[in-house]
Amino acid sequence: MQIILISDRLARARTLHLSVLHLGAAAVLGVTLLLGCTAGLYWVTIRNATELRIPLLQKLVVAAQEAEAERARAFVQQNLNAMAVKLGEMQAQLTRLDALGERLSPLAGIRPQEFRFAEAPGLGGASPTLLPPQNLSLAEFSEKLAAVSRHLENRNDMMSVLEAQLFEQAVKKKLLPTMMPVEAPYQASSFGRRIDPFTGQLAMHEGIDFLAEPGSSVVAAAGGMVQFAGFHPQYGFMVDIDHGNDLVTRYAHLSKLFVKVGDVVLRGRRIALSGSTGRSTGPHLHFEVRYRGAAQNPARFLSLNTTPAAPQFAAKR
Repeated sequence: MQIILISDRLARARTLHLSVLHLGAAAVLGVTLLLGCTAGLYWVTIRNATELRIPLLQKLVVAAQEAEAERARAFVQQNLNAMAVKLGEMQAQLTRLDALGERLSPLAGIRPQEFRFAEAPGLGGASPTLLPPQNLSLAEFSEKLAAVSRHLENRNDMMSVLEAQLFEQAVKKKLLPTMMPVEAPYQASSFGRRIDPFTGQLAMHEGIDFLAEPGSSVVAAAGGMVQFAGFHPQYGFMVDIDHGNDLVTRYAHLSKLFVKVGDVVLRGRRIALSGSTGRSTGPHLHFEVRYRGAAQNPARFLSLNTTPAAPQFAAKR
């Protein structure tokens, strides 16, 4: 493209040669100047909209501010909803922990007050001096909330395992013959070698003889299944109860039976009345504990019971 310049000041006409590159550069420069002027005018107008008091501009500014505030509110509300869901899960986990604590306290012999998960623990300490306190950001708060939720879930699982173990131990303890089988003031004969009252010879006594009035209530020293209930030439009327784990208790010289073979009895249930049947010199209860058929000293089991004997038989006569 050629442009011819003619002027009175010029001795002759001048010609300018413009290429396509020159035209493109001029167009880009023009567009850039136009956009810069427009942006500057927009910035100045928006910045001074309140001072200029132009209704249209004020409405545009207010609309922009409201849109930005709505986006911020929606973002915060979305995060609050997510944290509320997580908080609800944590509250449910705390409820489960409270219920576990109430069940564990009697199993473990701990006071229920020790499982006060619903109450906040006492915290304190001096204010920090080296590092100034800082506010948590929304992301940091969400991260810590998720970490606490994971810790609660892990503790819940651990408490469930502990509950299962304590329950198993409690069941096994209930199957140990630790309850007094009869209400008796003292023992007539203990476990071990003694002089046989019929032969006068030294012999092994495989149980404990409790002096008891005829017709006294005899109860199961632990829960189990009746293995034998009937008459024996030496023991007279007797009852054998299988407590599992190769542990059996025997109650002999009875006058009356209240159970039969196959009955499942609970700890403390009345199974018979004391008497003097079989090879006996007088009314008493012969009590044995056998492990895998071998006689054990019943006193080792009865000594584990710390509850008084008298109330156990008050309603069983």
